[in-house]
Amino acid sequence: MSFKIVEQCTPRLNRTEFAVPGSNPKFIEKAASSKADVVFLDLEDAVAPDDKVQARKNVIAALNDLDWSGKTISVRINGLDTHFMYRDVVDIIEQAPGKADLFMIPKVGTAADVYAVDMLVTQCEMAMKLTKRIGFELIIETALGMANVNEIAPASKRNESLHFGVADYAASTKARTTKIGGPNPAYHVLTDADDKGGREVHWGDMWHYAIARMVVAARANGLRPIDGPFGDFSDPEGYKAQASRASVLGCEGKWAIHPSQIDIANELFSPSEKEVSQAKRILEAMEQAAKEGKGAVSLDGRLIDIASIKQAQNLVQKAEQVSGHK
Repeated sequence: MSFKIVEQCTPRLNRTEFAVPGSNPKFIEKAASSKADVVFLDLEDAVAPDDKVQARKNVIAALNDLDWSGKTISVRINGLDTHFMYRDVVDIIEQAPGKADLFMIPKVGTAADVYAVDMLVTQCEMAMKLTKRIGFELIIETALGMANVNEIAPASKRNESLHFGVADYAASTKARTTKIGGPNPAYHVLTDADDKGGREVHWGDMWHYAIARMVVAARANGLRPIDGPFGDFSDPEGYKAQASRASVLGCEGKWAIHPSQIDIANELFSPSEKEVSQAKRILEAMEQAAKEGKGAVSLDGRLIDIASIKQAQNLVQKAEQVSGHK
């Protein structure tokens, strides 16, 4: 263990991050009764420029008037390169004080971007004499952001999560795709020819590097890594596949851009009964090993050691978190 202890961010259940346009009050109202862990009310990409001001008013009304019990509420503010951002921050804090849990900052490119929003939020909270501090969700969705992700992650004590914005990232890197997430048939390798000259095609995950890099930066700084959107909401199996690979890589959750994706994400990012049962057996076996002065022991024909304890504890803790949320 390093002498440096990684400080963990505010613990929140974050299996599902449900995106809702601030310009649509009906959708916002439905989101309040959804099963999503986190709902982010969007003032950025999902809102046309002419609708920005009204969308902000809609979000403020929703924060004040709707029952968001059992949910974490985030607001995606507009980018730092727009004149909408500062008013998003000021109006939400002043007109719905203490109601938002998080601000989602889009297209974060440098640590200074986070610092700038932190300064503005801090000033507003001080002026309003608020004791509840708003946390930050940061979307890594540009080449600049990914290049600076290791500096961005620890840029503020408010930081709680890093999100992979696959669509804007693809545009920023000029990737040859028009999809929002998912695989690409052109991203594949061919096996060597067999005796009959046949060759098999194996598709790859073109987003593997980006997500893995983001996960490492997040975990090294005690943040939650969250996978971004999957655009084809008519393809639940495709969504499941993308969510599963994100979970395996270490992500805690995934965006849902359609209500049909919420239950899928909640299930896939929750430990199964079998996984929890196995984790508890590992903890019991290691506890017995410790009593016997052993640092490792076999269970079901496999070696388990001290590192296995932390892995098992993570699963059990996540299961307890999910259970407490129901």
